[in-house]
Amino acid sequence: MSDDLMTIRQMCDAFDVTPRTLRFYEAKELLFPQREGQRRWFTRRDRARLKLILRGKRFGFSLEEIRQLLDLYDLGDGQFTQLSRSYEIGRERLDSMIVQRDELNAAIAELEEQLRWGQRMMADMQPRKAG
Repeated sequence: MSDDLMTIRQMCDAFDVTPRTLRFYEAKELLFPQREGQRRWFTRRDRARLKLILRGKRFGFSLEEIRQLLDLYDLGDGQFTQLSRSYEIGRERLDSMIVQRDELNAAIAELEEQLRWGQRMMADMQPRKAG
């Protein structure tokens, strides 16, 4: 086997994923390892695809969006369409994440205020020690 090929165990170690994850991505036709009997050999292309899959998942892209983006690689336009669509989806995701962050920041601020109020109330209710 070529030095460019990795076993499922090597892939798991390199990318901190489980064998089940790799088999799932293979079943979803996101990865295409070479097969030798029951053994899977992952190529450089598989490694690059897995890196993009994991990055897309971290950014909140669906597996279908990731698949569509990966499939654009082979259009023969120097990846212009793939990059263009990735940018568009990324921009939409970033906008959504900013809204979520702002909503979370508002909820955190409100909870902090409620906790301060509760702390003041408990302090006021605490029995005073006789001097």
